[in-house]
Amino acid sequence: MQISIKCSIAVHCLIFIHEAKGIAKVTSNLLAESTGSNPVVIRNILSALKKAGLITVARGTGGAELCVDPSQITLYQIYTALEPNGVTSLIGIHPCEGRRCPVAQNIRKVLETPYHRIEDAVKETMEQITLQSMLEEFRGLARNQTGSAPVS
Repeated sequence: MQISIKCSIAVHCLIFIHEAKGIAKVTSNLLAESTGSNPVVIRNILSALKKAGLITVARGTGGAELCVDPSQITLYQIYTALEPNGVTSLIGIHPCEGRRCPVAQNIRKVLETPYHRIEDAVKETMEQITLQSMLEEFRGLARNQTGSAPVS
């Protein structure tokens, strides 16, 4: 089971955007430098976050800002903004229904219920984690490492 790396890049971007407010204009190039990602990847992520209503991005010269309070943004919202099929695509079942083997003919049905339970648990957990809680974790770590402001 794997959550796309795009989700961690998006969280990185959202924390950076929040912490840089009033300090720097947050552009895709600045976020690319911070994340180590290609600016095109960053623009695609920002576009998905904008479409989900989590950020605004100024036309032309750029400048991303949160448009929702961090306490109201969940990890699940971030994830589904980037992965529309989200949790349902986390666990796959191999295709084998057409085989004569009775296990192959029934394995999908056998796995559906436990896999749905796992998906529901992942979704519920992700809905309980907010951007605010991740910001607080970041700030605590940044203070311990530098003793100063997290973003400059």
